[in-house]
Amino acid sequence: MVNITGSTQLLGVMGYPIEHSLSPALHNAALFSRAVALASAEFKSAEFKSAEPELEYIYLPLKVAPEHLGAALQGMMATGWRGFNVTIPHKQAVMPYLQQISPLAEAVGAVNTVWREGEAWAGTNTDVHGFLAPLQAYEVNWSAVDACVLGGGGAARAVVVACAQLGCRSVRVVGRDRAKLEPLQHSLGVSLKTLGLDTPLSIAEWQDLDQYLPQAGLLVNTTPIGMYPKVGESPLSSERIERLPLRAIVYDLIYTPRPTKLLADAQALGYRVLDGLEMLIHQGAAAFEIWVGEPPSIAAMRQAAIAQLQPSPKA
Repeated sequence: MVNITGSTQLLGVMGYPIEHSLSPALHNAALFSRAVALASAEFKSAEFKSAEPELEYIYLPLKVAPEHLGAALQGMMATGWRGFNVTIPHKQAVMPYLQQISPLAEAVGAVNTVWREGEAWAGTNTDVHGFLAPLQAYEVNWSAVDACVLGGGGAARAVVVACAQLGCRSVRVVGRDRAKLEPLQHSLGVSLKTLGLDTPLSIAEWQDLDQYLPQAGLLVNTTPIGMYPKVGESPLSSERIERLPLRAIVYDLIYTPRPTKLLADAQALGYRVLDGLEMLIHQGAAAFEIWVGEPPSIAAMRQAAIAQLQPSPKA
């Protein structure tokens, strides 16, 4: 057991809805692991005072409707919160309330991690780091890889920036509505230049996807197609997946179910696959380090996430 005291600092995740979030399980597992490790170190010293470690931080889910966002931020500042994550629908809406925003978050156009700077809020985007972390384990010459991103929503923006940071030869965003894709291409093009990245960025409509698949060494699904409860759906048929190069990586940001139909089909065909759970864990780990000042136990976060997913599917 651990003690929660008047000096325990508050962290959390703000969204609407929020009941489905795995973040409290991930972060509290890492915080508990840290508290136990600190208590163990204290026990070995002459300064040991208590049989139960004190929990220095606790991480809470915050259900905040869009119309109450400003009031929530004021209340959190007044009550001394250390920081928080931001999820749908607040990732863009929170930005006007922040006094400091990282260049990366400006480029992505969304904030998912906020921390206190004195009497002001600062924010950044750790989704890019989370997306990249599992990819960096592969020995790939990314400068020879063309990335294909399915979907043109907010998640696609972070993925495009991440692929450019990874050094991909080119990035193509594929969606169903050219009227929405063209502004995305323009704004992301400006953002990449602001970050000093010169990766060629293009757009394509869904009906033209087949001609681009044979060049896509990295295929990323940012759409909700295949997410629980519609687990029988996939953005690509097996026949389309087979158009990919033999050593392609198929990356689905969805992590419920595990695997999605897209990843199950791709793996059956011999492709390397990644799901969104590692992205979730690593973006959370980057936020944890901002707040706490040290890296968390990735193993504790992963174990907690898997345990949460096993009893019942999470959206």
